[in-house]
Amino acid sequence: MFSQPVRSLMERDKLLTAPPQTTVSEAAVLMANRKVGAIMVIEEKKLVGIFSERDAVFRVIAQKRDPCTTRLTEVMTPAPKCIAPDKSFGYALMLMHENGFRHLPVVENSEVIGIVSARNALDPELEEFVSEMQRRKQIQRERN
Repeated sequence: MFSQPVRSLMERDKLLTAPPQTTVSEAAVLMANRKVGAIMVIEEKKLVGIFSERDAVFRVIAQKRDPCTTRLTEVMTPAPKCIAPDKSFGYALMLMHENGFRHLPVVENSEVIGIVSARNALDPELEEFVSEMQRRKQIQRERN
């Protein structure tokens, strides 16, 4: 798994983007609806930042900012580190670990084409187990 190229493990369906003027509240709703932990901030087709759950906690909630008026451009991580799709997943994990983040945009020809996260390192069977547990919880909630 660690020697596989990022391209084979990246999550295109989890790639979520928004313009810099999006409010934190709007971004949080988008993230919740898509069940993702980060949103790529794109301006004129270029990646200008990334906003994650941790940014929401540390840069918005902890600083008592209003999520309804605070714009992503004010609290995002600007110019995030990125990875090329042909790099190994092990290299991606090393970058995330060394820099203290859990989401890494995958960029090819200056365009964001996907995202990898530390969660991708979970054993596939464990991921399957977690998905099944979430599905069962949802069914249980719907029954109640």
